[in-house]
Amino acid sequence: METISTTYIGGLRTEATHVKSGNTLITDAPVDNHGKGEAFSPTDLLCAALASCALTIMGIAARTHNINIDGTQVRTTKIMGDNPRRVAEIILEFDFAKKDYTEKERKIVEHAAKTCPVMLSLSPDVKKDLRFNY
Repeated sequence: METISTTYIGGLRTEATHVKSGNTLITDAPVDNHGKGEAFSPTDLLCAALASCALTIMGIAARTHNINIDGTQVRTTKIMGDNPRRVAEIILEFDFAKKDYTEKERKIVEHAAKTCPVMLSLSPDVKKDLRFNY
């Protein structure tokens, strides 16, 4: 069954619709690749998907182990490579609202982030740098 329906709307812009919910999002080519950069680029979405997936799986692990990660934020940096043009590196910096996690709790949430489905789906050629700031 179809999950997402995407339409090219012109001007290097697409509109993707999540079929089940009807939610939509726009992508735009980045300025450094002939676009206007007025919305997420497809490669931005790749990086955002990684950050969101890591946080979601961390949340599941946290709930299972009664750990509070509410308010945790991720700052994401995308580094592009050339020949071929691709995402070469993704840096995720996790900033935890709570600062007094035990070593065991830190290991649980960090392992969850490092083994989320998007992380495991990315090519080993994409460098992933995860930084955990407690």
